[in-house]
Amino acid sequence: MTTVEATRQKPGFHVPRRFVPVIATAVLLVVMYVIGISQYQAFSDPQVLLNIFIDRGFVLVVAVGMTFVLLTGGIDLSVGSVVAMTAMVSAWLLESGSVPAGVVLVIALAIGPTLGFLMGCIIHYFEIQPFIVTLAGMFFARGMCTFISDEAIPIKNEFWVKAAQSRIRFGDNFISPSVIVVFVVVLIGAAVLAYTRFGRNVYAIGGDQQSAMLMGLPVGRTKIAVYTISGFCSAIGGILLSFYTLSGDSLIAIGMELDVIAAVVIGGTLLTGGSGYVFGTVLGVLVLGVIQTLITFDGTLNSWWTRIVIGGLLFAFILLQRLTGATPRARSAGG
Repeated sequence: MTTVEATRQKPGFHVPRRFVPVIATAVLLVVMYVIGISQYQAFSDPQVLLNIFIDRGFVLVVAVGMTFVLLTGGIDLSVGSVVAMTAMVSAWLLESGSVPAGVVLVIALAIGPTLGFLMGCIIHYFEIQPFIVTLAGMFFARGMCTFISDEAIPIKNEFWVKAAQSRIRFGDNFISPSVIVVFVVVLIGAAVLAYTRFGRNVYAIGGDQQSAMLMGLPVGRTKIAVYTISGFCSAIGGILLSFYTLSGDSLIAIGMELDVIAAVVIGGTLLTGGSGYVFGTVLGVLVLGVIQTLITFDGTLNSWWTRIVIGGLLFAFILLQRLTGATPRARSAGG
């Protein structure tokens, strides 16, 4: 038996490198939660954790779509503006009172995937960098919000108000119906990436696009599809945000794309693509939510400390990914 063979057969627990960033995020979340419990008695209330899903559920839905995009090595800067445009269009249509709520939902949900499909086609067929194309999409969607109205539009529709105010109770705790939608999106996104051919294609393209093309994988269709998925998730996020705020405003969700990208990267997804998981994205959003909750409980810190801490975590996790070699090649080698 050679030394190499003996080394390979050496017993012991081995964590694949691709799991290291996700495990680090989970450990960080637990540590932050323990710190919160030790500092603030009310922090141990389960409702505190449930409130993160209620208050940031729309961010998690958008982050699921962003996970698909980043896994291919792309980026989508338009998500925050699409969220705002979806909410704005919903409020505008509902304000007239002549369009049924069901029709408004269909129209609003069609906005995101339509824009995402168009951006995906431009990226693929014209071979333009996703950064530039989605930046143009961001300006377009935000401009459309202002075109519809310079002022906030309140939503008084009975269906919207009922959806916003409804509660699903578990004893003394509760969640909103929107959280159920969030969980469904997360489960579907995770299942698609883990168990479908499309999911394997997404990972393959992010790992090495040239190799994926040589293998005969549908690179173009897959890239267009991930931007369509991102747009669809943004549209769902916009609907959920309109339930949460009961209004449409051209100034809402400004900077959301940066929060979403930060959450996905902190959750272990590589910006270069090829490695990452929806479960990690959930952890990333929870980390951001716990940071904001800790600052709120403290009461003496400025809200900008949230940005400062997130920036530090981003630096740390990007460095961790580099040091652990959690690259697409390492992922492939790990199994």
